[in-house]
Amino acid sequence: MRTLVSESQLKSPRGRAVYWTVFTVVAVAFTVAFVFPLLWMVLGAMKTAPELARVPPTLLPHSANVGAYVEAWDFMSLAHFFVNTVIVVLGAWLFQLAVDVPAAYALSKLKPKLGNVVLGMMLATLMLPASALLVPTYLTITDVPLLGVNLVNSPLAIWLPGAANAFNIYLLKRFFDQIPGELIEASTLDGAGPVRTMWRVVLPLSRPVLGVVSILSVVTAWKDFIWPLLVFSDPQAQTLSVALQRFAPDTPINLLLAGLVLASVPTVVVFLIFQRNILAGLTAGSVKG
Repeated sequence: MRTLVSESQLKSPRGRAVYWTVFTVVAVAFTVAFVFPLLWMVLGAMKTAPELARVPPTLLPHSANVGAYVEAWDFMSLAHFFVNTVIVVLGAWLFQLAVDVPAAYALSKLKPKLGNVVLGMMLATLMLPASALLVPTYLTITDVPLLGVNLVNSPLAIWLPGAANAFNIYLLKRFFDQIPGELIEASTLDGAGPVRTMWRVVLPLSRPVLGVVSILSVVTAWKDFIWPLLVFSDPQAQTLSVALQRFAPDTPINLLLAGLVLASVPTVVVFLIFQRNILAGLTAGSVKG
């Protein structure tokens, strides 16, 4: 296979030196670019408000105040908004699995008429900017068709619009396509219907991609801001991201940074724990063995 740098050049002392130098510089540059904002936020929460406003700014706090995190937790009543966010996230996760998995299974294994057209229309929604869908979606949840109910300040306003996720459906379908048709046929011959086949045969084989879809759903719902800001006008029903924005004007900057760090911890921990699963699940089913 022809590459930009030949194998013989890489094996030479000069080639190895250039390769590792470039690799190290690029790796360090990208690491600093991604880690520095997070590090600045964590250390900034330990500074006093005057120190944060100092010019030129300091990286390390002169006297680290770890108690700012406890103070921020109490000052902004973050426990209440953490509970709100957990409820919203768990519901969004369950609704997405309940809708996306059967939809992907039907498109992959049941082969409905015009299935490719339906899939193409769903994928076309990924080409639209999210901001273009805010107004029609908001008008829909304020007066749900046929039911005529208003879902503002209800978690259903988050759960229902996000249930059918085109990217998740496509990801699941691509994985289901790689499951041998012989297994489906064998299950059918044993008298199992489509639902039982999906539950007993397909889903146990799909744990990697289900894990990826679950992680993406949880992280997306946790960090979402614009849509919860629109649908939760009641301050007591708001999620963590919206509540922090509401507290920002009247909260000392160091406490606000502490609140942002606390709000970021769950998603960072989830990614660090499951990063291998995310990469494995995203590539699973992409290449036939």
